[in-house]
Order: sequence, then structure tokens, then C-alpha cells
Amino acid sequence: MELANRHILLGVTGGVAAYKAAELARELQRHGATVQVVMTEAATRFVTAVTFQALTGRRVFTDQWDSSIPNNMAHIELSRQADAILIAPATADFLAKLAHGRADDLLSTLCLARSCPLLVAPAMNREMWANLATQRNAAQLVEDGVALLGPDSGDQACGETGMGRMLEPQDLVEETVAFFAPKALASRRVLITAGPTFEPIDPVRGITNLSSGKMGFAIARACRHAGADVTLVAGPTTLPTPRGVARIDVTTAQQMFEAVTGSLDLAPRTDAFVAVAAVADWRVSNASTSKLKKTEGGGPPALQFAENPDILASVAARPDAPYCVGFAAESENLEKNGQDKRTRKGVPLLVANIGHATFGRDDNELLIIDAQGTRTLERASKNVLAAQLVALIASRLGAS
Repeated sequence: MELANRHILLGVTGGVAAYKAAELARELQRHGATVQVVMTEAATRFVTAVTFQALTGRRVFTDQWDSSIPNNMAHIELSRQADAILIAPATADFLAKLAHGRADDLLSTLCLARSCPLLVAPAMNREMWANLATQRNAAQLVEDGVALLGPDSGDQACGETGMGRMLEPQDLVEETVAFFAPKALASRRVLITAGPTFEPIDPVRGITNLSSGKMGFAIARACRHAGADVTLVAGPTTLPTPRGVARIDVTTAQQMFEAVTGSLDLAPRTDAFVAVAAVADWRVSNASTSKLKKTEGGGPPALQFAENPDILASVAARPDAPYCVGFAAESENLEKNGQDKRTRKGVPLLVANIGHATFGRDDNELLIIDAQGTRTLERASKNVLAAQLVALIASRLGAS
């Protein structure tokens, strides 16, 4: 679990989005964190303290004069126990308090007295967010080192639509996980391919494979957590785009090749290219522009094939080639076939797995192959493996 051994102090202020903080508390715990809730008096007008106590198994604090803390200094003791303070929702009023160092209740006082990072999720009406005073306060908080998570744009409780909506609980958890991740790829650019390709036979049929794209998307997520500027070129898949990742959707191998080379041309200072996509080696060169009809006694259509461009080898051969990482989905002789492919493609690092046994799964086991030999990343979730692989890539980039 990505927030294991993390203790989060969740501050809830008086906005209608306070109801989402209940789900946020649950999601933080599902990711391994312990959660201590502190509420403002206004927040208790929207959601009761009993709700959060039931969800977290911990008493909720609301009063700066609470005498249950032995030294009567809840604003000190609660913040010292936290790995981070997350304010969600953070109203315009509370942003103003933070920006100006006001401390007139328990939550604002412990934020001022904290010795841990502060993360803030703004939530307010679009006009309140756009107000120059709020924008000045938000800018001041960023300058002071506070992490501003959002806001987002969308429907608001007042019936209006626009910027100011609090990020959804799952997005806030994702941002919290990213906040704690080591920034081993800070200031780096990474280009990734993921998923299958689809080579049409006619307008309704085609040749594809079982790749789900999960490993590539997990690597894109891990690179972004590590601080990289990430572009993901994705074949046909319904997976959601990882937060903070730029996505280019393609269908065929030729389209993927053009997207990759185009991205490299637009951003020539790309530090790493991770080719995770299961790209079709061949395409149907005589694909029909209309649906092929089955005729009585006519037999199957005569399909002709042409070789698709080798995306990984083409990138590795460029004079401005980034550090290239290939993937090989094999059905047998994993180490030999993987090492042969690494040499043939001309890449320094190749990751191999038994493709038919991992397509669509949420876990995997990887064989890392380079010029020095092999090592195994033991079976784990694809998110865990992605983080391990990204750390390895970062170490290679650091040594280059």
C-alpha cells in the first residue's frame, strides 16, 4: 500500500464539499495511511464529527481548548504526529487565514505550528476562486511552500459551473501518493508507449493482441510521481489517463510510430523512452475499405501483410536517442529471447515477461536484462513494479 506507515492529519473546513472528506478519509486508509481528523466549527455544520470518528476509529478534534491532550496543547501534539496535513475542503476563508498566518481556531493554529508538509485542496464557488484576493492568497501559499491540490472545473453546489470545485477523493489520494514519492526524475522528460495496436482488415475487423496497457500506464504514473514530464502514447484501451500525464491516443502501429517520432521532434530533449506497447509486427497491406462479406463456398479472404515500422529500434538509432527501455512479452525461453531482442534493438535495458500469463492482470513478475546480465523483480502489483523500474531507470539516467 502506497501510504503505508504514513499518518495524515485531515483538516476539514466549512464548505459543502466536506461530505467528500468522508470518502477521502476512507480512501487514504485503503492506501495504508492512518488518519486523524480535525474540523473547524463551520465544518460540523455540514458533516458531524461522529461520521469521521466512525470512519477512522479515532476521536475527532474541533476545539483548540480541548483538555484531553495531557499538556493542553492539541495544536502542537496533533501536528507533531503527522507526516502531512491535508486540508480538504479548504474554503476561501481558510486559504486567507493560512496566507496571512492567522490562528484563531485549532485547525489554523496547528497549521501555523506545524513541522510537517501542508497540502491544501481548495473548494469554493467559481467567482470566489477567481477573486483577486483569493488568487493572491493562493499564490502566497505556493510561494510559502504549501502544495496546492486543484481546484478542478465542473458543476458546483450553487448550480454554476466553473473552476473552484474540489478534486475528487480518489484524485486527492493520488496527489498525496505523488507528493510523498521520491522525485528521482525531477526535470526529466519521459516518453512511453502502452497498450496494443489494432491493424484493420476492413472497417469492422482487425488484428490485435491481449495487451491491456496496465503496465505501461502504471509506468507513466510512476514517472509522473517521480517528478517527470510524461507523455503517454496509448493504443486502444479504456484505461483512465494517470493524473498529470499528457496522453496521445492512436490505433495502428504506423500511427504510434508517427506519434512517437513527432513527440521526439517536438521535445528533442527527451531523457528516456520506455516502449511498453505490444506493437503488431505486421499490418494488412490490402485492407478493404468496405466490410468483407462471407460468400457461400468463397473461402477466406486472401490477406497480404507488410512489416510495420520498428518503433523501439528506430528511436534507439536516432542520433539524439534518449535512454531506451524495451519490453518483451515472450511465451518461452524468456532470458535468451529477451537478451537477443535487446541486442537486436540496440537498447541498454530490456524488460521481459511471459506475456500470455500477465496480459490483463494487475500483478506481474519482470526479468530485467542488460549487458551485465539479468535480475528478477519478484511478483508484485504493476504499480509496485513500475515504481521499482522507474527507480532503476532514474539511477541509469543519473549515471549517464
